[in-house]
Amino acid sequence: MTDATIDLARDLIRRASITPDDQGCQPLIAERIAPLGFAIQALRFEDVDNLWAVHGEQGPLFVFAGHTDVVPTGDERQWTHPPFAAEIHDGKLFGRGAADMKGSVAAFITAVERFLARHPEPSFRLGFLITSDEEGPAQHGTKRVMQWLREKGIRIDWCLVGEPSSRNRLANEYKIGRRGSITANLVIEGRQGHVAYPHLADNPVHRAAPFLADLVEIEWDQGNAHFPPSTLQIANIHAGTGANNVIPGTLEVQFNLRFNTETSVETIKATIEERLKRHGLSYRIDWHLSGEPFLTRDDGPMVNAVENAVEGIIGHRPNPSTAGGTSDGRFIAPTGAQVIELGPLNATIHQINEHVAVDDLTTLSSIYERLLEELDKAARPGG
Repeated sequence: MTDATIDLARDLIRRASITPDDQGCQPLIAERIAPLGFAIQALRFEDVDNLWAVHGEQGPLFVFAGHTDVVPTGDERQWTHPPFAAEIHDGKLFGRGAADMKGSVAAFITAVERFLARHPEPSFRLGFLITSDEEGPAQHGTKRVMQWLREKGIRIDWCLVGEPSSRNRLANEYKIGRRGSITANLVIEGRQGHVAYPHLADNPVHRAAPFLADLVEIEWDQGNAHFPPSTLQIANIHAGTGANNVIPGTLEVQFNLRFNTETSVETIKATIEERLKRHGLSYRIDWHLSGEPFLTRDDGPMVNAVENAVEGIIGHRPNPSTAGGTSDGRFIAPTGAQVIELGPLNATIHQINEHVAVDDLTTLSSIYERLLEELDKAARPGG
């Protein structure tokens, strides 16, 4: 007996859609959901394909958000099963994207198919936002779609991102938010010279050492009930020509902060630049903000609907979490949408032999279907 979710997941995995090449995944999805009554738009920005689809005309707008792109496979010879063969062994579906996140996308679609078969006119609008640029620069995918939606006056009320959020067992955790991420590319300026004549040079490494020691000791905040304390990590340092008799003229330092809702971008920038000036450094600094922190509180329908759906299917309530890296939720939440992330186990994502349990995918589809039922009740008058 075949299962619709597994069959669709395998069809998607067999397409080698390494960022940003969609390889026909989105047309396959569009063909699948068109008979359900979705109004579908293919949105291509630069070299990135995106799919936007909406069913219904009234009520709050709930959107399943996901991506069809995957990271490179690495050395395919190290895979036990070919990364794009979508083979099933010992109850596990192997392939790049099985967990991150073609399995979730397949579960979205089959859940919607069953839900609309029983509720052809739900009390809310139902949408899909699918991109092929989540694993890459993330500039022309969900970010651009959200800009396009704002221009069209379309606002998402509720959103579930199918990122692999589970640890140890399916749906033991779900994300109610994510930390923000900001990277600084810092250049400390000195003067190049001969190491035998240091009085004729200015070594930026020596000058910057006290600042770097100060930088890593900054206590940004204490965190809060939902987030751990904000942290800073130096990622890369470079200076010198490679010769052992040349004092470098510049020192390049790259560092990243993962920050919570207790610390703002403005505070981060002001604090760093104040320390640079305090240490008397000549510098240039370039900031790149990947995303602000976001948090979906439990005073709206989404949290309760997700917890009820998981409990109804699996028998336990999931634990809320904000751990991990960034996701495309960072582009959706600032518009006011309630954003939750719920998907399969994350133990093998981006790894050789990425896989997901077959039973987990079918169960996940049932959870998504129950979630839609919970939201349908919440959106009805008196719900």
